[in-house]
Amino acid sequence: MTAPVFVVGSLTPRDLPGGEYVVDGPEGRHAVSVKRLRAGEDVVLTDGRGHWAEGVVKAAEGKDRLVVAELDQVHEEPPGQPRITVVQALPKGDRGELAVETMTEVGVDAIVPWAASRCITQWKGERGLKALGKWRATAREAGKQSRRVRFPDVADAATSKQVASLLADADFAAVLHESGDAPLSTAQLPASGDIVLVVGPEGGVSPDELALFAEAGARPYRLGRSVLRTSTAGTAATAALLTRTGRWS
Repeated sequence: MTAPVFVVGSLTPRDLPGGEYVVDGPEGRHAVSVKRLRAGEDVVLTDGRGHWAEGVVKAAEGKDRLVVAELDQVHEEPPGQPRITVVQALPKGDRGELAVETMTEVGVDAIVPWAASRCITQWKGERGLKALGKWRATAREAGKQSRRVRFPDVADAATSKQVASLLADADFAAVLHESGDAPLSTAQLPASGDIVLVVGPEGGVSPDELALFAEAGARPYRLGRSVLRTSTAGTAATAALLTRTGRWS
């Protein structure tokens, strides 16, 4: 799929009367004024939840109205198996958005922000809501840029106990940590179900958190000899897992 992707609120056959759809608002502005699409160019419309349709630009009107035609069929992309969730400790500054962006590009299915005990950044009140909104907007934009039609879910921020519950329900659970005696590349992975991977903060996962996660069934693994930043470790690990599960084949 190489045509540019634009997000619409709903995408069912009923939303395409006569095989046409009008993209307006911010998405229409991006298509007309930024991408400068013109009649005859191919586009893909998606709801970001797996439904998508290929079409052709019929007209670009004004600065923010794109008329797409020849939308004959709505397709549905099934969720990837196994499903990969990364529990991402809150990084400093804008490194959280960087982590979300690159994990989305490589193909992660869900991201859980984690308020680890050693996180320098803490999401509280309005600041936390604003930061979460940025993560979700980043996932949406990165999903479009990487031509995805099923964007990753970005959950509400989780406590360590909530993360442990998530790990306990997983078919494979792991914590990226230098104490791991085996590389992630050698782990036995399920063919389906849920894989949950924990990425710690700049200060590392605390001993209490490691013990809590171990009780939930999560074993520590390492990626390699080097120690990656928290903002890049999840992306590298997701790529390694996707290669091994066959989702990149």
